[in-house]
Amino acid sequence: MESALSVTVPTLALFSIPRALNRHFYYNNCSLIARCIRSRLFPQGRGVTLLASRSYSSPLRSLCAAPVPQRLHRRLECVASSAAYFGAAGGGGVYGGGDGSGSGSGGGGGDGGEGTGDGDLKAKLGAGAVDEPSALSPDIIILDVGGMTCGGCAASVKRILENQPQVSSASVNLTTETAIVWPVSEAKVVPNWQKELGEALARQLTSCGFNSNLRDSGRDNFFKVFERKMDEKRSRLRESGRELAVSWALCAVCLIGHVAHFLGAKASWMHAFHSTGFHLSLSLFTLLGPGRQLIFEGVKNLFKGAPNMNTLVGLGALSSFAVSSLAVLIPKLGWRAFFEEPVMLIAFVLLGRNLEQRAKIKATSDMTGLLSSLPSQARLMVDDSIVEVPCSSLSVGDQIVVLPGDRVPADGIVRAGRSTIDESSFTGEPMPVTKEPGSQVAAGSINLNGTLTIEVRRPGGETAMGDIVRLVEEAQSREAPVQRLADKVAGHFTYGVMALSAATFMFWNLFGARIIPASIYQGSTVSLALQLSCSVLVVACPCALGLATPTAMLVGTSLGATRGLLLRGGNILEKFSMVNVIIFDKTGTLTIGRPVVTKVVTPSGMDHSDSRQHFNGSWSEDDVLKLAAAVESNTIHPVGKAIVEAAQAVKSPNIKVVDGTFVEEPGSGAVAVINDKTVSVGTLEWVQRHGVGDSLLLETDEELRNKSVVYVGVNNKLAGLIYFEDQIREDARHVVDSLYRQGISVYMLSGDKRSTAEYVASIVGIPKDKVLSQVKPDEKRKFVSELQENQNVVAMVGDGINDAAALASAHIGVAMGGGVGAASEVSSIVLMGNRLSQLLDALALSQLTMKTVKQNLWWAFAYNIVGIPIAAGTLLPLTGTMLTPSIAGALMGLSSIGVVTNSLLLRFRFSLQQQQAYRSSLQPPPPPYAAVDINNDLAMDHSKAKLKKPDSIT
Repeated sequence: MESALSVTVPTLALFSIPRALNRHFYYNNCSLIARCIRSRLFPQGRGVTLLASRSYSSPLRSLCAAPVPQRLHRRLECVASSAAYFGAAGGGGVYGGGDGSGSGSGGGGGDGGEGTGDGDLKAKLGAGAVDEPSALSPDIIILDVGGMTCGGCAASVKRILENQPQVSSASVNLTTETAIVWPVSEAKVVPNWQKELGEALARQLTSCGFNSNLRDSGRDNFFKVFERKMDEKRSRLRESGRELAVSWALCAVCLIGHVAHFLGAKASWMHAFHSTGFHLSLSLFTLLGPGRQLIFEGVKNLFKGAPNMNTLVGLGALSSFAVSSLAVLIPKLGWRAFFEEPVMLIAFVLLGRNLEQRAKIKATSDMTGLLSSLPSQARLMVDDSIVEVPCSSLSVGDQIVVLPGDRVPADGIVRAGRSTIDESSFTGEPMPVTKEPGSQVAAGSINLNGTLTIEVRRPGGETAMGDIVRLVEEAQSREAPVQRLADKVAGHFTYGVMALSAATFMFWNLFGARIIPASIYQGSTVSLALQLSCSVLVVACPCALGLATPTAMLVGTSLGATRGLLLRGGNILEKFSMVNVIIFDKTGTLTIGRPVVTKVVTPSGMDHSDSRQHFNGSWSEDDVLKLAAAVESNTIHPVGKAIVEAAQAVKSPNIKVVDGTFVEEPGSGAVAVINDKTVSVGTLEWVQRHGVGDSLLLETDEELRNKSVVYVGVNNKLAGLIYFEDQIREDARHVVDSLYRQGISVYMLSGDKRSTAEYVASIVGIPKDKVLSQVKPDEKRKFVSELQENQNVVAMVGDGINDAAALASAHIGVAMGGGVGAASEVSSIVLMGNRLSQLLDALALSQLTMKTVKQNLWWAFAYNIVGIPIAAGTLLPLTGTMLTPSIAGALMGLSSIGVVTNSLLLRFRFSLQQQQAYRSSLQPPPPPYAAVDINNDLAMDHSKAKLKKPDSIT
């Protein structure tokens, strides 16, 4: 009988799926089903993935020739990850429902399969046909996924999603419990495709045991969804707390008997606590009480072909209880009963899970803090009276009143009043900002002293703060490349652990008596082998692998948001940490971006004896400024705004251009027709292209050589020159010097003339050979590409429409917070505080985050590499010590807690580093803040700085 019972639950686990299915299918089809299951267990092999054909409406009928019972549809859909669950988009069908009733034709194979048919979109497109997905794209589907407990669950969800023919790729975040799906282009031809495909994917995941919902993309509902998710997490934490209290109460009662026996207590009632029957009852109550949900979910996922951490713990607890029960019921086996093991195992596992849940909620506290900065009520002005209304009811154009101490409820413009505003929650800038009529204010900022009347421009979920929270959460669902190894391991981890558990049992059952003395295994190696195999099941922790990267990325991106840094994904953090070349735009980046007109030069101010100056002598300075302002009033460029403001300052009359004649070329200039006159404003090349004579023009004054200049041409003649001056940012020199000290090469690109660009570069410390002037937007992009071809990781920092192409082509695009929408949309990082020093903060945060990720992964791999062999009994022959299942469960919980805690320490490390950086910034700056020689020693030192080689190019 002992040999008959020597096959344990861990051994049976590997074969339980085909045996369970065998009861419901004809015998002749079992081998085909088994091959399908093996294809899910070992996806690199040749799997049975012909999951649909045109002849069948049910994807399961193509799997076997025999009829399939309806109640097993969901089970096989999850095990096989049926791509035919959806109607093929290429075949003109619609997306199928969760019951397998999709009506589309065609099918597709899974990864590495032999999918055929019109629905096999991936095979048609090829590996490189689909562009790399971007988290910034609006064509994505966001799913809220529940029921994920470990890295194996997240890997299963990702595998199920990516095996669908309409899905190009998917990213799953265990910490935020979300999945982002990028569909193939053919899937978007269906009307209302996001809702149809999203709901179909959610039903598919729900049928596989992961309760999922399509995220409402409406901005107004985002906050409700976020709050609902947080409420669900808090509810699960409370439920976990109740289960934890019951389990530890049972554990304490269980320990009373052991303590009484150890102390030699002789009271009769104390002996009851040490009786076998009492411990059996406690163990059974634990399994049916606080451990019931954990064991049920683990066994259910095992039979669905997606085992996870619950499966390992459940098998360990059930094995311990089964072996102990057999030891009591059949004493002649000589086995030792250990009913206390399931009790303590469940208690330790629930303790670890409760602490892990608390740490996860703590990790999202930054996001919760951002949302809490948005008030729920606003004071609305209605007919000279003030009425309190919900913020969600505000509309564009409403007038609201914000009293001292209140938070601004919506983005808007100040119409009356004057006050100072604390915008630290939005920009990370601790110093208050003065607001007066015409100033813009952001929702969530705090009004400090005066009363303000604000006209609403962006209410409810459309506020900038709402956009930030939404983008940060999407960024947290974008996985970093370093996470792929952990996901690959976690996806097959549980199968490997179950195999190791079975191998452990067989080894100690066969060779235990020869290796260790009988006093250790108390006459029965089977009991020892079972205990060690259970310890292997329990000590293994896929959670640590699954949490290593997402928790660090969650803390990093949330921490960045609270400091005015909008980081758009874990992949951005990873790549920015490896950057070795940073390119700066000049205007609005190294300078503050608010140029001021300093001088207008016309023929009356020029030396007419110089034959190289061809002016139209009929225009005065006021005329030139007036005409240029008329053209530039149609642009959003800072130089154009400066010209318009200068014209308004001298009270020049407003004139309009002829409708349909305005043409603008970013980086060059603009041209329009005004009163039958063609007026061109821009660079020298621009006005020459519009008829001004090809001549070399000279500045009249030496002091103007280093200033920016705009040329104004009227009817093929040069009418005048407009000079500008833009203040250099105070922290520009400090930022450039800090980057050089880190071994990062710095370049500056500018569309301005050479003398002006080199003058600015000399002040901020960029050497002459790293300055490119008079470059157009596409030339900036080409320069970025050239640097990338030399195996450099390139970051581009800019703020305007002229930088959009370069920002998009760089590995990392960094936009200043004051930049226009195009720059912010294509950028990877946005400095919301519009301070150049935030670039150093973003770089430090990315480096610290990646350091934390590597520490987490090292700990997760090291724990399993060391812990599993010890649990398997490698120390037993040497020291006579072994891990009991309960101690193994405690270690498993501590491994996950260690990963999450280390991620939370990122806040402390980043704050400490910022304090050190602040102290170093208080040191006296180097002397040259005025004009310096481009070829000075400092510049030469910078030019010789070694280029930091990236660790890898992804």
